[in-house]
Amino acid sequence: MKLTSIYPPQQHSTQKAVPLLTSRVAAGFPSPADDYIETDLNLHDYAVKHPAATFFVRATGESMVEVGIQPNDVLVVDRALTALNGDVVIAALDGELTVKQLQLTKNKAWLIPRNPEFKPIEITNHLDCVIWGVVAHSLHSFR
Repeated sequence: MKLTSIYPPQQHSTQKAVPLLTSRVAAGFPSPADDYIETDLNLHDYAVKHPAATFFVRATGESMVEVGIQPNDVLVVDRALTALNGDVVIAALDGELTVKQLQLTKNKAWLIPRNPEFKPIEITNHLDCVIWGVVAHSLHSFR
């Protein structure tokens, strides 16, 4: 999965808040909804913890569909987070950005696609690889 269209986060002054309901939505058996608004939710405040180190990038391809990243999803990437085993990361491989799951073993590091049609990439000394940041959120549209 390649990445396109990198965007820095905008300042808070241009952000609009949306209502956050106090009730949660059942993903299983439906339950009656409360008609209470808890507060306003600013998505920027929710998704961007480190504004100076955060950027947005649009995903292409299908190598990460098993973790819910689809083509055209917008990924919120935080460069202030240390990449840990199992994190979904943005990596620059020989100058090209890609999104993969980081797998660290005792002696090796891998970038794992989350689609069985793609092969894992072993990070070796012969590969120019830089971890750019950790994917903190994925914004997925249904329409």
